[in-house]
Amino acid sequence: MTQWVVQAHKLCKNFTDARLQVEVLCDVNLQIAVGERVAIVGSSGSGKSTLLHLLGGLDDPTSGAVDIAGQDIHALKPAQRGQWRNKTLGFIYQFHHLLAEFTALENVCMPLLIRGLSVAEAQHKARDMLTRVGLGQRLQHKPGELSGGERQRAAVARALVTEPQCVLADEPTGNLDQKNALHVYETMLELNAAVNTSLVVVTHDENLAARMDRVLHLNAGTLQ
Repeated sequence: MTQWVVQAHKLCKNFTDARLQVEVLCDVNLQIAVGERVAIVGSSGSGKSTLLHLLGGLDDPTSGAVDIAGQDIHALKPAQRGQWRNKTLGFIYQFHHLLAEFTALENVCMPLLIRGLSVAEAQHKARDMLTRVGLGQRLQHKPGELSGGERQRAAVARALVTEPQCVLADEPTGNLDQKNALHVYETMLELNAAVNTSLVVVTHDENLAARMDRVLHLNAGTLQ
C-alpha cells in the first residue's frame, strides 16, 4: 500500500485585486509518495510558487485541504502549524535566506534548536550535514564569506538536517550558473536517497526536472 506524505485535495486559491477576483489555482489534486521526487513546471505566473506555499502551510487556500504526514496542516493554529512544519517539512528557496550575522554552522543548527535539541546535538548534526554537502571546511564562515553555490548548498543542508518527510524547493538552482546548479541538485538528489525524504521541486531547469520521478505541469491554475 502506497504511503502518501503529501496530499492536496481540490485546492483553490483566489486573490482579490482592485475588486477583481483572480483565480490562481483551481481544483488542484496532488499526492506525493514517501521518498518520491516530483517536479512542478509551468510558465511564469502559472501559480507554481503559490501552490508550494499552500503545500507548506505558508499561505491558506481559498478552499480545499492539504494533508502533510496525516495532518490537515491548514486546520492547525499558527503555532501548531509551525511546529508541524518543523517536524515534517524542509524548505529551499531560490534565494538562500541564510541569516547574514550567523555562521553556516549556526544557520543549519537553527531548525534543530527550534525542535528542542541541545546545542551540542544540534551542532553535531549540522556539522555532519554541512560536511555531506561539501562545506566541512566552511563551518565558521558567514553567508557573505561564501560563494553563491556554497550558500545554496548550506540552504540545502539546513532544509535536510532535520531529516524531514518532504522538502519543498522553489527554483533551488534559479540563481546559479550551470556548474553550481549541477552541484546543488546532485547534492539534493543524493541526500534525498540517503534520508528517504520526498522532494517537490518547482523549477524551470529542464535538466533538474528530468531527474525527477514525475514531472507535473501547472497550466492556467490546473495541475496536469
